[in-house]
Amino acid sequence: MRPIRTFNVTPTLPASLAPLRQLAENIHWDWDVETIDLFKRLDPDLWASSRYNPILMLSTISQDRLQTVAEDGGFLAQMHRAVERLEHYLSAQSWYDVNRANPTSHECYAYFSMEFGLTTCLPVYSGGLGVLAGDHLKTASDLGLPLVGVGLLYQEGYFAQYLNADGWQQERYPINDFYNMPLALERDQEGNELRIAVDFPGRKVYARIWRVTVGRVPLYLLDTNIDPNAPHDQDICDRLYGGDIDMRIQQEMMLGIGGVRMLRALGLHPSAYHLNEGHSAFLALERIRMLMDDHSLSFSEAQQVAQASQLFTTHTPVPAGIDLFPPDKVFHYLGHYAAHFGLSHEHFLSFGRESEGDLNSSFSMAVLAIKMASFVNGVSKLHGAVSRGMFGGLWPDLPSDEVPITSITNGVHTRSCVAKSTQELYDRYLGPTWDSASVDDPIWDKVSAIPDEEIWRNHENCRSHLVVSVRDRLCKAVKERGGSHLEMERAQEVLDPGILTIGFARRFATYKRATLFLRDVERLRKIVENSLGRRVQFVIAGKAHPKDIPGKELIRNIIHFTRDEGLDRSIVFVPNYDIHVARWMVSGCDVWLNNPRRPREASGTSGMKAAMNGLPNLSVLDGWWDEADYVSTGWPIGSGEDYDDPDYQDEVEANDLYELLETAVVPLFYERNEHGIPRGWVAKMKAAIRLNTPAFNTARMLQEYATQGYFAASDRGRQLVADNFTPAKALAQWQSELSRYWEHIAVHEISLSHDTNLQVNEPLQVTARVQLGELQPTDVSVEFYQGGIDIDGELRGGQAVAMIYRGQDADGSSLYTLNVAYYNSGLQGFSLRVLPNHDYLSSPYMPRLIYWADPDRVRIVIGDLETVEPASVNA
Repeated sequence: MRPIRTFNVTPTLPASLAPLRQLAENIHWDWDVETIDLFKRLDPDLWASSRYNPILMLSTISQDRLQTVAEDGGFLAQMHRAVERLEHYLSAQSWYDVNRANPTSHECYAYFSMEFGLTTCLPVYSGGLGVLAGDHLKTASDLGLPLVGVGLLYQEGYFAQYLNADGWQQERYPINDFYNMPLALERDQEGNELRIAVDFPGRKVYARIWRVTVGRVPLYLLDTNIDPNAPHDQDICDRLYGGDIDMRIQQEMMLGIGGVRMLRALGLHPSAYHLNEGHSAFLALERIRMLMDDHSLSFSEAQQVAQASQLFTTHTPVPAGIDLFPPDKVFHYLGHYAAHFGLSHEHFLSFGRESEGDLNSSFSMAVLAIKMASFVNGVSKLHGAVSRGMFGGLWPDLPSDEVPITSITNGVHTRSCVAKSTQELYDRYLGPTWDSASVDDPIWDKVSAIPDEEIWRNHENCRSHLVVSVRDRLCKAVKERGGSHLEMERAQEVLDPGILTIGFARRFATYKRATLFLRDVERLRKIVENSLGRRVQFVIAGKAHPKDIPGKELIRNIIHFTRDEGLDRSIVFVPNYDIHVARWMVSGCDVWLNNPRRPREASGTSGMKAAMNGLPNLSVLDGWWDEADYVSTGWPIGSGEDYDDPDYQDEVEANDLYELLETAVVPLFYERNEHGIPRGWVAKMKAAIRLNTPAFNTARMLQEYATQGYFAASDRGRQLVADNFTPAKALAQWQSELSRYWEHIAVHEISLSHDTNLQVNEPLQVTARVQLGELQPTDVSVEFYQGGIDIDGELRGGQAVAMIYRGQDADGSSLYTLNVAYYNSGLQGFSLRVLPNHDYLSSPYMPRLIYWADPDRVRIVIGDLETVEPASVNA
């Protein structure tokens, strides 16, 4: 029966407990361990059964219990301390206050992501991308950045995983009760739900707005599960990464286009837009439309403004991971933008194509995001290099190392991933600011002062907690699927809290090779059942995408292997991996294992979390681990080799894994002193804490995003809109002329002061005569590009130096000169190139135009030249 009216009924808290709601509504509690202790104290069993959700807990707790704690002086004192900590956190001077020069009064950075992994009780994430986005918001709050998050609120979230009796992954989709989550509906001045609409073919789709308060940062989530939407439109925000290709493009329209409209409805006017992966790239189209309509700009003028203030972070190391849509599908849903912009069908679709002339290629969301951004980055140094190779075709004449895709290595939010007892240990010995201290902060020298006995006993307690938690989770899983009494008994006996425990937890994609350690059964058995008592056990967790059959087979293979080999007490798969399970594992295991096929792991953040808890990593040199001190803080599998034959790669690296376990990891763990302390192991734990915590936390990461991305994008955007968009109009006009006249550029003659046989450091004077046609010398930068010659006769690893404009000769050619020297011996060479130049251009690579002198058409002159002013250059 349909209700006439609905109400949101909230619990009646005694007046003295009113601050509990203030604490519950700001998920700052998720990374404040003392506030978590407060809610646990209220009712430990209910805290666990509510999935660590204080809002639901306060909605279901008995009135008698509330009345009891309302008269408990100790509880009230702890509650007031928690409120004081929150209020101090929200009002304290921030990193942004100190480090941002000349911000505008309403500076704002909008961070768009398909998923956000903030806390267990808000299941709108699937894995690492979402948890990273959640950590991004938490750290933006810590640093005081004026950032807002933008995403979608999924009625069924991702999925809850369980295994059937055969070990095959099954999916459940529990319905999220938004009214009993840390969410609040946004309303207008009359108290009505604030809503936005997005234009879909033949209809409008409406969405309401929910807010999650993340410390100082708001996260706004769109929800389409409302009237007057048709049932199929209500389902747009049904499941994360669910449905067919139409559902995917509809979700991404709602995220990108709807997200921009939502910000406007909220009265927010961001100065920078950050796209976390390409899912939200349609936001660029909506921003351009708004700029055209609101300010009477042309398409090219509006594009300049939008592009200048947009940033894009790619997380994908392989082309198969990029969202691609058929061209006709894109035009069906978004063709009205082409009409509004006055663009042809193919011109519009070219924004999502690497090769604009390839009329049959799919529409790439990553390519759209790159073309519409002024700052693009990968998420580790290695991934940055991989991304430059993947997307280098957008700049076909540019050396791969100059492709304008940089890297900002991911990090993790320290207070969210380090165990409570371990945080207290660090607070005691390092001081309370360790969580955001930089690499060069002297507090890290204090790690060595932590007594070995104390750090080891703390870790043993964490391992014991892991074992108890895994047993509880397995027993619950057996009970839910109606397993036998014998299965329940076996679940209660898995793992041993006193032996070396290796953790592996991640998405079950085939390239992550979850079963690599099973490759040699007998060798693994000897390691696990060590005859000298130096036994080893594995704790494994992770989900496969519901449509990823090979990923599901990996899980089933592990289950079958452990049963068939009688190792199911020592190799344990923990079902329904989530943020909560991750926190047990990264604190309670002894070693963190990661063995993807290099270079397919863009970053990999779980190993960072483990390291911050003192766990050494045992990993292939991929993602973040490739740039860590992998000798001092763990063990590298292989030496960073890339293989063409994946089976051979698996064989080599499985053998290396076994060798490391047999000869290095296991002996070091079990080598104890007379007090039972493994001194060598603890030294490696301390190195992991000291070296990895400051280098791979999100405080460092967000500071880099702010100084390299947000500040510059905001300033660029502010510059272009000044004086009624005069700079944007000038830049658009200049770029139009640049494109028209670029093909007229030519380098006719290069004069060298003497022959090409040079000595190291010998000065060489160069003069170039360049025909610019209708372009002015101020429109370009002419560069001397020097470097070594490889075995194919190609100029590689070169360095460019701007030449000095000297005026024009009698024929109208522009003269450029330079004094240069070569600092490396061997076969060296040079070329000349021309790049665009404009005061308002954020990068010379933005127009994607470059002219290289044609070796077959350039006249080389050898002889004495007039002395010119020297220019500093290193080769």
